[in-house]
Amino acid sequence: MRTVLATRYVTPLREGGSLPGLVEADDDGLYVVKFRGAGQGPRALVAEWLAGEIARAIGLTVPDLVAVEIDPNLGDAEPDEEIHDLVRASGGRNLGLDFLPGALAFSRAVDGDGGSMTPDVAADIVWFDALVTNPDRTVRNPNLLVWHGRTWLIDHGAALYVHYTWRHPDEHARRPFDQIRDHVLLPFASSIEAADARHAGTIDRALLAGLVEALPDLWLPPDPHAGDADAQRAAYVRYLLRRLEAPRAFVEEAERARIAA
Repeated sequence: MRTVLATRYVTPLREGGSLPGLVEADDDGLYVVKFRGAGQGPRALVAEWLAGEIARAIGLTVPDLVAVEIDPNLGDAEPDEEIHDLVRASGGRNLGLDFLPGALAFSRAVDGDGGSMTPDVAADIVWFDALVTNPDRTVRNPNLLVWHGRTWLIDHGAALYVHYTWRHPDEHARRPFDQIRDHVLLPFASSIEAADARHAGTIDRALLAGLVEALPDLWLPPDPHAGDADAQRAAYVRYLLRRLEAPRAFVEEAERARIAA
């Protein structure tokens, strides 16, 4: 995970409940920073990293993800005390997404089948979201941006929600993901089973092990069920590999939802 140093807090982004902020870094880049001290805690950053990089590994378009070192005093010039408190609580390593200037929110009417979205790409995204149990790709909140003629995936902090309890993760891994029926792209998607055939074999232990190894210990505080940081890294790998074991109930559920859409 590439690391940059935040040099200036530019502005808060109030669209999401976690109050991300636009931050300038020492590489002259602008990043949408998800703060470790936000209400969802560091697990949201873990989900952003793992889901985002899994999406990238199967060929989906995701803004660059970087670790952002934050000085606790970075937000002191902001007039909002809530921002002061958030930044002070987030000193150290946070997660940043490369800012896409001028990007537009995805619109089903404009960007659906025949626009910036092809049926196979729509199916790939549905398959991916079902794999990582991402509930945040709905008509109300697509978390898709259109930039330079391509559709970009953002905001995966709600994915992999098993890590908020780590109770019965092996059982959870084998379940379907029925929230997929609300997915914004289902009406445009081609076969989810065909998407599964394209991608399931590309996500292996080596890929997942490399992704979890990049997670800072700061994002993996001791968990009463999963254990210390290294045990949690192993738990993510085991969970996702179990989820990918055939037969995959999440694929069958997504295909049923697509046919019914």
